[in-house]
Amino acid sequence: MNVRPDFSKHGNKAETAPAFLSVWDMHSYYGESYIIQGINFNVHEGEILALLGRNGAGKTTTLRSIARLDHPQVQHGEIWLDHQPLHNMTSYEASSVGLGLVPEDRRIIPGLTVQENLELAQIAPPIGWSIDRVFDLFPRLGERRKQEGVTLSGGEQQMLAIARALVRDIKVLLLDEPYEGLAPVIVDEIEKTLRHIKEQGITTIIVEQNAVRALQLADRAVILDTGSIVFDGTAEEVLENDELRAEYLAI
Repeated sequence: MNVRPDFSKHGNKAETAPAFLSVWDMHSYYGESYIIQGINFNVHEGEILALLGRNGAGKTTTLRSIARLDHPQVQHGEIWLDHQPLHNMTSYEASSVGLGLVPEDRRIIPGLTVQENLELAQIAPPIGWSIDRVFDLFPRLGERRKQEGVTLSGGEQQMLAIARALVRDIKVLLLDEPYEGLAPVIVDEIEKTLRHIKEQGITTIIVEQNAVRALQLADRAVILDTGSIVFDGTAEEVLENDELRAEYLAI
């Protein structure tokens, strides 16, 4: 049996509770480009972490590396989820042990209805998140279950992408720019859903250019700058630090 080591001593901020997801000394590349330069951070179970930084800081690369979508471009480092090592896994294997990535482009499958998009993703038999349960969480999707997924509005497609991750009975939800192009009222609805998901014990990492909204939702924040971590602490600390926000988030 694999046993996850305690990497909290390697983190950017001392932590007393054991981490649920640990990233330790992770280095990631795109071809010759050295994007992620030895980052360390921990996320606790049921926590919402905002992963922030300017464009090009390495946020999306970090998410994709955790989800193993750039494998084997992670050349060094370790990633552990709930006592299991992810760093040698394929993206399919990482998904099967509880990682769910919702990419910025949502990747709704053309030609399939809302129901069929969910059925294709669902594990069998469902353990915690049945399709009926996600329709309870997203009533709009239930009303449109027979509609082709790609014909939904942007907000509804984002709901479908999150629902598709949930039906895999995930432990960690990775969200890349979930508010992109959405009206504030729809963002409110998405955030309400994410808070409900948190209450169910699911851990969330959110990458979002709307840093203020992400910080208001999150428990903690990690800020990246040119592939390195420059801050790891509470979301409240970032909201209260004008100098930090101006220097690294341009807000």
